[in-house]
Order: sequence, then structure tokens, then C-alpha cells
Amino acid sequence: MQACRFAVPGDENTVLRFIKALAAYERMEADVSATADSLRCWLFEERAAEVLFAMDGGREVGFALFFRNFSTFLGRPGIYLEDIFVLPSHRGRGFGKALFKALAGITLERGCGRLDWSCLDWNTPARAFYRSLGALPLDGWTGYRLDESGLRTLASGEPSGH
Repeated sequence: MQACRFAVPGDENTVLRFIKALAAYERMEADVSATADSLRCWLFEERAAEVLFAMDGGREVGFALFFRNFSTFLGRPGIYLEDIFVLPSHRGRGFGKALFKALAGITLERGCGRLDWSCLDWNTPARAFYRSLGALPLDGWTGYRLDESGLRTLASGEPSGH
């Protein structure tokens, strides 16, 4: 059985290394603006999100970053998994499954009704893995996002230009 542990203050640089490794895998390195300081603030001071590490003999080999959301239909909270990543050298050895198993336990333990996440369409290995866990894709839903620029435009009342 693979072990997991929660990130604690002082793990900011380790979390950041995983974020950068995930961004490289997704070919999105230029989008990373997180810093150790911002992670310290938002993870450990503001507690806006949490991180689990998959461990291999005392070494972090995977991570899952998640936070609480809320389902109006269920009338109770859920967990949203923002990112999950296992080092390529450790894939296929149960570390991803261990992270999901730990997240499922946390979700149930906290009285949450569901665990949600998104996956890039091109990531067929991840999509096959999620199906192997019993997860089903949400057909009929399209993700949307307002980035910082869009938020500023909307909040100011300026026309969006779209």
C-alpha cells in the first residue's frame, strides 16, 4: 500500500516543483506564476487549498492539490481536485491510485458529497486511468473561466470586446 501525507509549512518549494513539473507535462510552463511565497500564503496561512503528497520511502513522488466546493443540488460541500500529478518515473506503480484513495477517504470523512475534477481532452492516459477508478466523464458540461483580465473587465463594467 502506498503512503500519502499532507503538505505542511515548509513544503512550499516541493509543491512548486510539482506544479512546474505538471505545467511542463501539459506544455503550459509559461502559465505558472505561483511562487513559494504565494503558496505559503494561500495553502498554509489562508488555507484556501490543501496538498497531499504520494510518498515512496520518504520521498515525494506525486501530489494532489484540492479544495472544498459546494453543491447546491446536494446541499452539502464537495471536494474539487485542481491538480494531480505523479512523476513519470513512478507512474503505473499505484501512487496515483493511492492519492485518489486518500482523497476519497477525506471526502467521505468530511461529510462531502462528491469529488470533482477536470481533465484535458488530449490526456488519454489520464482519462483511461480515471475510468479505471470508476469515474465517469460529465457529458454535456463545458468548463468556463474568467481569468484575471476578464475579472477586471467584468468588475469594472467595461465592455468585454468578445
